[in-house]
Amino acid sequence: MMNKLVPADIEAYAQAHSMPESNLCRALREETQRRMESPQMIVGPLEGAFLKMMTQVVQATSVLEIGMFTGYSALCFAEALPADGIVITCEIDEESAALARQYFARSPLGKKIEIRMGPALDTMRHLKGPFDLIFIDADKINYVNYYRRALDLLSPQGVILIDNVLWNGDVLKQPPPDEKTAAIQELNRVVSADRCVSGVLVTTRDGVLVVRKTT
Repeated sequence: MMNKLVPADIEAYAQAHSMPESNLCRALREETQRRMESPQMIVGPLEGAFLKMMTQVVQATSVLEIGMFTGYSALCFAEALPADGIVITCEIDEESAALARQYFARSPLGKKIEIRMGPALDTMRHLKGPFDLIFIDADKINYVNYYRRALDLLSPQGVILIDNVLWNGDVLKQPPPDEKTAAIQELNRVVSADRCVSGVLVTTRDGVLVVRKTT
C-alpha cells in the first residue's frame, strides 16, 4: 500500500541524513517503479538503510527474508553481511523473482543470496536455522504464523523485523476494515503479549516491529 504516514519532505530529510543507497539498489528501485504494478511494495532507501544497520548491529551472518518482491531488501542485507554471509529469501511471484535475479547477477554480492520459490510457510517448515536476522514482509494474513515459526528459527541474539505493522494507519480502526488489517492487529497484540520477547514498533515508513528473545 502507498505510505502516507510520514510527510515526503521528512522522509527525504531522513534519507539524506542516513547511509547512502548503493548504485545497484537505486537502479533496481527505479526499474521496479517503471515496470512493476505495485512498486510501492519496495522498502526504499530509508528502510533499506535501517535494514542494513540492523544487520550490522546484530553482527548477522545469516538472514532469512519472508517476501522478496524484486530483491531490493535482499541486496541491502547482502551489502551489510560479511563475505561469508547468506540471505535465504522466499518469494512466490515469478515476475518479481525474475527481475531480482537480473540484479543479483550484476553484483558479486548476488552469490550471498539464495531464492526459495513457493509458499513461505512451506519453505520455513523445512529450514533448520538458526538465523541472526529474520525479515517478514509477505502476505499479511499469515503474519502471526510467520512470526511463530520465525521464533523457532531465530538465533539466541538475533532479531525479527516485521514490516507494515502500521498498515497506513488502519491498525487504529475498530472494527478492522478487512482481513489484512485484522491480521496485522493480531500480530501486534501477539508480540506485545509474548513475555518471551521484547519488541519496539518503530514508526519508520509504514511501521517496523523489532523483536528479540528475552528468554
